[in-house]
Amino acid sequence: MTDSDTYEVFAIRYGHMAERKRVDNFIMTDRHDDPMPIDYYIWVIRNADRTFIVDTGFDHEEAADRGRKLLRLPREGLEMLGIDANTVTDVIISHMHYDHAGTLDDFPAATFHLQEKEMNYATGRHMCQAPMAHAYTANHVTSLVHKVFEGRVAYYDGSREIAPGISVHLIGGHTMGVQCVKVKTARGEVIVASDAVHFYENMDATSPFIIAYSVADMVDGYDTMRRLASSSNHIIPGHDPLVMARYPALSKATAGEIARLDVEPG
Repeated sequence: MTDSDTYEVFAIRYGHMAERKRVDNFIMTDRHDDPMPIDYYIWVIRNADRTFIVDTGFDHEEAADRGRKLLRLPREGLEMLGIDANTVTDVIISHMHYDHAGTLDDFPAATFHLQEKEMNYATGRHMCQAPMAHAYTANHVTSLVHKVFEGRVAYYDGSREIAPGISVHLIGGHTMGVQCVKVKTARGEVIVASDAVHFYENMDATSPFIIAYSVADMVDGYDTMRRLASSSNHIIPGHDPLVMARYPALSKATAGEIARLDVEPG
């Protein structure tokens, strides 16, 4: 790939929770007790000129504390793509929940790109309320605060192009400051939604995810991402196992582990 504003995009599956049910994933749903497993991803955006990582996942301790299965550390997933986390210079943090902002210290050379509203939310009065705070881990939040004072956090307030062909967009809803990433690819504008939408069904059925700062903002965000993306097939949800089923693997050896998102789904 030679165009400096066009990228390959990959989803790396690093965790899983098989025991989850539909009632755990939707505010309102029928068949409450039907199984609905959840996957955990980080994402890679790269071309010959630059590499961006989206989110930093969680580690073994967090997996044990929260009853999740860690398949590999995020940095180990990056190694499967030939990427050394120690040399990564840019990490986009979609939001600061435990499964998206752990392992920050595995990226010692990185600047972290974050919506200012997300830091305000994660360190503000809402964290005094258990329903809002339970998906955050204090050590992750304070680690990112330290990085602010080290000059390693770039803040945004809304939409901003942060490199040729890559822009971040404040969505809100799931948290106050959750953002998505728009990426120019050979197949069009791909949206790495992260938790702006968890499952395809959230958008397809307008059925919001159960953790919400603002349900109205969450649903409005679905429309925002539809406008940003080249089509609905260009929006990549943050936790859906169907991502691995719909998109081609990087190789036979990485089937079910790394999917390429800059090509058409099957």
